[in-house]
Amino acid sequence: MAAGPVTGHISPEQLEIVTQVLSASPWNYFWVALLGFMGGTLSGFIGSGGAFLMTPGMMNLGIPGVMAVGANITHKFGKAMMGSKKHGEMGHVDRKLAVFVLITALVGIKLAVWVNGYFFHKLGKAGSSLYVSAFFVITLTLIGGSMLKDALRTMRGGEVGPSKALLRLSSKLRIPPMIHFPVAGVKISLWTILVVGTAVGYMAGTIGVGGFIGVPAMIYIFGVPTVVAAGTELFLAMFMGAWGAFNYALGGFVDLRLTFLLYAGSLIGIYVGAIGTSLVKELYIRLVTSILILLCCVSRALAIPDYMQQLNLITLSEHSAQVFELASKIFLFASGGIATLLIFYWTLKGHLEKQRLVKKYGMSSQAVKVAQTAKA
Repeated sequence: MAAGPVTGHISPEQLEIVTQVLSASPWNYFWVALLGFMGGTLSGFIGSGGAFLMTPGMMNLGIPGVMAVGANITHKFGKAMMGSKKHGEMGHVDRKLAVFVLITALVGIKLAVWVNGYFFHKLGKAGSSLYVSAFFVITLTLIGGSMLKDALRTMRGGEVGPSKALLRLSSKLRIPPMIHFPVAGVKISLWTILVVGTAVGYMAGTIGVGGFIGVPAMIYIFGVPTVVAAGTELFLAMFMGAWGAFNYALGGFVDLRLTFLLYAGSLIGIYVGAIGTSLVKELYIRLVTSILILLCCVSRALAIPDYMQQLNLITLSEHSAQVFELASKIFLFASGGIATLLIFYWTLKGHLEKQRLVKKYGMSSQAVKVAQTAKA
């Protein structure tokens, strides 16, 4: 395969696909950077790399699914490092837990990269995008639906926080060795951790989304507090991102132009999102997470008919294909933009409330933080 100055080990055909997308309109550079900005804000706020937004967003612009995942998982290394540092300063990272999950996550990533590459080489751009989209919709609909159900139950005055059903079940599986994690304040069987780690790795390697199984798994199965789960996932994402980037680059699926655009856009957003976790009610964090996941699933589902037509699995009129494509883009960018604005609004509101309490009662910043957390 040919090597290019900005792409590394990448075939001329794959290089041409990305070049055509970016050169089609100067606005496409802006859209990729905007995806990075929105993903960065969401990453710091909810502990995910924001890939649930960025991967389908690039696919909506015409990037093959496998290359969208490659660019996203490569850029998340640096972004996760920034977010993890911020969360670490606030005491939200359990490094011991992250290391144990990482053990099998690396195996899951390696397997996922191989499967993704197989679909691309056998079925081309449409086959790769169809596989990524179908996996995305099925998996994240289940996760987003569960999280929304729990958030709505809390709003109605039911059990506060995520459902404890899975947590109660996992707590009964006390298969030795049991390992204690002091920062998270939990004790978990090593075997439970290894199973979750493999699933997290496969998710990250398949669609670039590790946080949206990693964070819920830590909350629902391990019993880790939401903010610690978010910070720990970002710490874990540093190493998963580096390993995933290495394997995708070996397969020729990393275009550094996309990676740099995503990274540049996320530089500011990651800090705003991380600050927001200490100022915004946990219920709001879970609501934003669940609703946004489901809206992105709708966006990706709307794109599937076009991929199926390209593979001659169904027949669509040109007008119908254009309608599906436009609706998919609108759902994705509108939902991502609204969620980002909400995060900015809630973070600013929380900051102003914090300043008001400090000024009115002479409370320390730490005391205000404790009061706001209790209120949440």
